[in-house]
Amino acid sequence: MYKTISNEIIRSINSKSNLLNMITDENEELPIKDWVQKYKNVVSVNDIIWLLLRREFMPEKDLRLFAVWCARETLKLIENPDERIVDACNVAERYANGEATQEELLAARDAANAVSTSVSYIAADVAVDDKSDIALAADRAASTAASYASYAAYVVAHIASTAAAYATSAAVYDATRASQLDQLLTYFE
Repeated sequence: MYKTISNEIIRSINSKSNLLNMITDENEELPIKDWVQKYKNVVSVNDIIWLLLRREFMPEKDLRLFAVWCARETLKLIENPDERIVDACNVAERYANGEATQEELLAARDAANAVSTSVSYIAADVAVDDKSDIALAADRAASTAASYASYAAYVVAHIASTAAAYATSAAVYDATRASQLDQLLTYFE
């Protein structure tokens, strides 16, 4: 697992990454938190999150726990979330900690899939059982959670004033992504 970030490491993950155009020092290699601190005003938060949510940087357990955190942050926006969605998050967290079986995880995922809301898809993602897809599930959970928070803010702002809706939505999206990055960085301490 990488503890540093360099252009060589980024290239090994995705040789066509836009990040390679933003980091001009080809030989620079920094600890993850130092790299993020240096480039967070140069590289988009979305790109930083995309990069860190790789198996090269985080073990499956941490990827899953981060995805669960994102899902729970989204659930805070819902007045009465369906218990199957909440249960999928709980089971996924227990599974990550070795306290639930794969059968329990699959059952929770299937139950969350039965609920027809965008939040249920986040919960189903965090309860994915295919280890090769957990990085993608964490990335989707984070992205969907940010979009959901942004949309919720848009609806509220739209009711108050259409002109303010887009600005409010964008600000909430940015704040959500910043919060996600802060949470993500706790895994690199």
